Amino acid sequence: MTDALPPARRTPSAIDELANRFFARFLEFAPSLATSLGIPGYGNGFSDYSPAGREAYGRALWETLDELEGLEPTDAVDAVTLDAMHERLGVELEILATGITELNNIECPTQLIRNVFDLMPTETAEDWEHIASRLANVSGALEGYTASLRKSRDDGHVAAVRQVRAVAEQAREYAKDHGFFYSLAADARIDGRELSAGIRGRLERGARDAADAYADLADFLETELLPAAPEKDAVGRTYYELCSRRFLGATVDLDETYAWGVAELDRVTAEQVEVANRIERGATIDEAKAILNADPARRLKGAPALKAWMQDKADQALADLAGAHFDIPTPMDHLECMIAPTQEGVIYYSVPSDDFSRPGRMWWSIPAGDDEFTTWSETTTVYHEGVPGHHLQYGTATYRRDLLNNWRRHACWVSGHGEGWALYAERLMLDLGYLADPGDHLGMLDMQRMRAARVVFDIGVHLELEVPEHWGGGTWTPEKGYDFLTRHLDISEGALRFEFTRYLGWPGQAPSYKVGQRLWEEIRDARRWIEADAFDLRAFHTEALNLGSIGLETLRRALLPAGQSRE
Repeated sequence: MTDALPPARRTPSAIDELANRFFARFLEFAPSLATSLGIPGYGNGFSDYSPAGREAYGRALWETLDELEGLEPTDAVDAVTLDAMHERLGVELEILATGITELNNIECPTQLIRNVFDLMPTETAEDWEHIASRLANVSGALEGYTASLRKSRDDGHVAAVRQVRAVAEQAREYAKDHGFFYSLAADARIDGRELSAGIRGRLERGARDAADAYADLADFLETELLPAAPEKDAVGRTYYELCSRRFLGATVDLDETYAWGVAELDRVTAEQVEVANRIERGATIDEAKAILNADPARRLKGAPALKAWMQDKADQALADLAGAHFDIPTPMDHLECMIAPTQEGVIYYSVPSDDFSRPGRMWWSIPAGDDEFTTWSETTTVYHEGVPGHHLQYGTATYRRDLLNNWRRHACWVSGHGEGWALYAERLMLDLGYLADPGDHLGMLDMQRMRAARVVFDIGVHLELEVPEHWGGGTWTPEKGYDFLTRHLDISEGALRFEFTRYLGWPGQAPSYKVGQRLWEEIRDARRWIEADAFDLRAFHTEALNLGSIGLETLRRALLPAGQSRE
């Protein structure tokens, strides 16, 4: 590993100081983020999800943007911060102005409140005291969220029936006697030793109160919100365009992007046919997968085997890529692979603490009943979540405190940038020879195919566009979309149903992966065209990652200055 990235030694500017003040203020609105970053001093509460909390957050955004208007950038770093803050804070204000309180099966307060407990340390008695205190605050957070859902309903904005039912089911699971909270308290130990009676009692009371609060949320969803929920899942073009900008940090032509998604899906599928023929001459894609699945050397049995394999793969990638293809400083030289304590079917990355005392972590939430895994289909996932994917991306931003203000390092997250980079990283690993094995190559293409299918599904269903004739024609509906996904997403039934519901309830997010990859590759190729023989891919990656996560239009302006484009 390299000891450090080249120091920039910037003197913080007035724009940096404003960004840092906003970040500190933002942590007061989102103390769970402080926990995820390992930053003390923000208590053991949660965001204020109530209508009053939303209004206060909106005022903070307006006040920050107003103050930003009087500042001029002193250098290129400032120029990017100014651009990014205008774009990010502006789109958040637009989201708040809709009056919609979000409810979906993957990214709303129902999950966010529970998820923070995965990130809280558990090594000392004081750690468990903090957990007990936060458990006691769950009910207040959910009450605030319920109030916002009720106001949103009264204003005519209710999530579709499918989302209300899915989230109610999740809340019921959390509230069970042997659900997450009771298990958290029951399993609490310090190096295998029992806790004191006082801490144990506070944990058990907190767990009971938290579980009861989730049961109350489920009751509200089923009895008050569900009767007002529309059957229709499609959100329509106006709201979808806003969501797309939120997740991309860029405005794209949705009809052109949909057509590109159709063509990209056909292209990736054709490439899979070619790779299947390498696995066995004349084999179809499904036949090639069956051959790979039958290979004992490519199978894993049980969560411990999956975890060990993930860790070995991640460690090898870090060792190989550092110094050769990427600048990876020593604090980022470890990625911890974890099995998540939930069964929701998602795979995700959690950021390192600000001082790297807690490493970046890759979490695998295994659906109930899933106990066998195939390495050929999952190798690219390790690269996506680890190196050169999210671990390198998040880690670089966290590390570059000498260059970036705190808001840039920790709070400016754009899905199209982050997930687009992770997909870019998947394809890059093929180019670098790490997916030369035809099975691993096919697995990478399976992931790329899934992301291309999501572009088609998400835009097609929410905008109710026409289905291409070679896929049957007519207008997209969720039912047609589900059948479409079954042909292109080779995942378990439980994971498929989760993903299907996710796309319908989180419009614009799923396409941001593949569209983000497209924009990343366009920017890289434009730089290569501009610089010709002088182009250095490793240097380009370092420059790009040193910007942190920003909107993709901001990224384009930062890496392709005005007048220097391929057009």
